Amino acid sequence: MSNQALVAPVDRAMGPSAAGVVAQALKALADPLRLRVLSLIATTEAGEARVCDIAELTDVSQPTVSHHLKVLKDAGLVTADRRGTWVYYAIAERYRGAVRSLLEGFAPAAVETAAVPALGSADDEAIGDLDPLLSRVADELAGRFPSIERARVVGIVQDSATALARTAGIRTHLVVLAERFARQRLEDVERAAARTGKPHVLFVCVANAGRSQLAAALLQRYAGDAVVVRSAGSAPARTVHSAVRPVLAALGAADESYPKPLTDDAVRAADVVVTMGCGDVCPTYPGVRYEDWAVGDPALASPEGVAAIQADIDGRVRGLLHDLVPDLTTV
Repeated sequence: MSNQALVAPVDRAMGPSAAGVVAQALKALADPLRLRVLSLIATTEAGEARVCDIAELTDVSQPTVSHHLKVLKDAGLVTADRRGTWVYYAIAERYRGAVRSLLEGFAPAAVETAAVPALGSADDEAIGDLDPLLSRVADELAGRFPSIERARVVGIVQDSATALARTAGIRTHLVVLAERFARQRLEDVERAAARTGKPHVLFVCVANAGRSQLAAALLQRYAGDAVVVRSAGSAPARTVHSAVRPVLAALGAADESYPKPLTDDAVRAADVVVTMGCGDVCPTYPGVRYEDWAVGDPALASPEGVAAIQADIDGRVRGLLHDLVPDLTTV
């Protein structure tokens, strides 16, 4: 009789310590969003992703995404590596084989696909159908911005339409909005190269659907043409928060208020970049002033709470404007 036969089945069972570790990992995996996060990280070319990349999976707030990442990190499933202003999440080396086996067993398409297309086939067709109109927009903007190579103008117009359709889910008046967004981006390219002209302020939050929209609308109202104002999000929502829309309408900003993706040129062009207390980060460039305003999220607030948040942002905007244009009178 072999020695192996003498070992009782109970002695071959997983030990309490190992079972505890595995149970913690399985508990962390028992959430659809966390599984999608692991799938996203596993299928990226570099095997890692930032919070803003992960946030594109869902409409939930960044704090919620951060919570899910913390659960995965506490379970040892992912690692976090801060490099400069960005934090990169990767699957922990000890679990890479297990995660891949899990995905191959239950969702093989997620592993077989090296990169999931950002747009579905219907979206590709929708953008393709607009090509003649987008070409006209590119022609017009190329004439307006002769210092920028035409190929770059065409690329920015196409990318703007695709980004708005994909990230913010905009379909209605897509060409009009793409023209506005592309024009802003081209202005930012020129501004980043020249570093002259009016003060330039960029407000950033994850979704660009509440706080950053309010701040931009308030500064635009008080500054008029004295300051160039932008707002953007690292993972734009589909629409502006319903609680914020009436406020923007009252400020006369409803027509210009739609979630827009953050671009590198927008940061380069800014004199001041203001993040809105949501833990978002931006690329850091010399000569750009960075601030973080810890203000509440109107998406989670009552009407009274939205009014209080607006008042808080209003006071901060006035202070910033006085700093940038001291002689300007606000009412």
